Amino acid sequence: MENNEIIADSKNSEEILDSSKKIPKHVFADLHIHSRFSRATSKDLTIKNLIKWAKIKGLNILGTGDFTHDKWLEEIKTELEEKDGILIPKSKENVRFILSGEISLTYTQDNKGRRVHLILLAPNFEIINQINSYLDKKGRRDYDGRPIFNISCEEFVKEMKDISDEIEIIPAHIWTPWFGVFGSKSGFNSLKEAFGEQEKNIYSIETGMSSSPDMNWRIKELNEKTILSFSDSHSFWPWRIGREATIFNKIENYRDLINQIRENKIYATIEVDPAYGKYHYDGHRLCNFSCSPEKSKELNNICPVCGKELTIGVENRVEELASFPAGFISKNFKPYFKILPLHEIISLVYSIPLSSKKTWNIYNQLIEKFGNEFKILLETEKGDLLKEGFDEKLVKTIIDNRIGNIKIIPGYDGEYGKAIMGESQKKLF
Repeated sequence: MENNEIIADSKNSEEILDSSKKIPKHVFADLHIHSRFSRATSKDLTIKNLIKWAKIKGLNILGTGDFTHDKWLEEIKTELEEKDGILIPKSKENVRFILSGEISLTYTQDNKGRRVHLILLAPNFEIINQINSYLDKKGRRDYDGRPIFNISCEEFVKEMKDISDEIEIIPAHIWTPWFGVFGSKSGFNSLKEAFGEQEKNIYSIETGMSSSPDMNWRIKELNEKTILSFSDSHSFWPWRIGREATIFNKIENYRDLINQIRENKIYATIEVDPAYGKYHYDGHRLCNFSCSPEKSKELNNICPVCGKELTIGVENRVEELASFPAGFISKNFKPYFKILPLHEIISLVYSIPLSSKKTWNIYNQLIEKFGNEFKILLETEKGDLLKEGFDEKLVKTIIDNRIGNIKIIPGYDGEYGKAIMGESQKKLF
């Protein structure tokens, strides 16, 4: 495997990326996804489609997502059977699932409105029933796959732990301005401030697309937490599912997974370049204006177009809360791979739409030759790609993606970043 802009040496790529075994030594997992019962999701999100596209992507384990929604939970029980906390397709397909969901907590603390999203993992259907019974006392679950409750972070974690210590609570996309625990619009300045005495039961955080592990290492308290990455996908398409993922060591049961999270024994994470995220830079989408934290400071955080306060992005917020300088490496670091999805690369090379027929034709040819997307993005040698007749420009860009050599115009205020090619574009950075 060529150097992949990771912070520590990786092991042999064949050892890492072999997803053909029933229980691979390293397991690619995306545990934060949604069902078709969540807002703004694909109507075709089914267990069968998730299995199909997880295999194409190279994912071994998926979160079910949305276990709080009864209709989706019924489908989960119909399609999957639970054994030792792992859900196995009744169709015998080689993709496994973990019971997962996301909760939106909306409440007031210290005279400020708070909106925090949390990922939940659970070991079995019995525990799910207890979680849902508790939530029914607090509000409705039936209107959305990610329901909203007026419960504080501290109270919620306490209640979950009273049900079972095996429930895992992970702050989701922690820097997102509107719904992250550290978000600039409604978040907190520390996990302790958010979770109080229950902070001891928070073992990990999710980076979100707009941050990467090295950014999170700069926050002192996060050096004691496991840094995870998942996609928060609203569809099964391979440019969404698994765009961020965590590589675990061998997992045979739910306890294996939870132990790796709680003891920081994961192998690595897969990240998109944080500039690609929707909230990396500061700005105003409707004003078509974005800027770096340095420029925001010059502007006193005021938009020069409309005169209103800018939406402060992740990079700026990290700078505000950082205890350590840029480039600091945590003693508890894990390696990470910074890559864009394969559809994005094909679209970039040929200047064609992401889901165009030509993009799909090239993608399908690559998958047919090499097995799955992660194998292509992380492992397949340049010579092997060329030998199969793929365009030299495409092959070069796949390798450039692997080594972090693709430039991104940063995303801001709900707009994704944009990948670009060519030396003439460097002036944008």
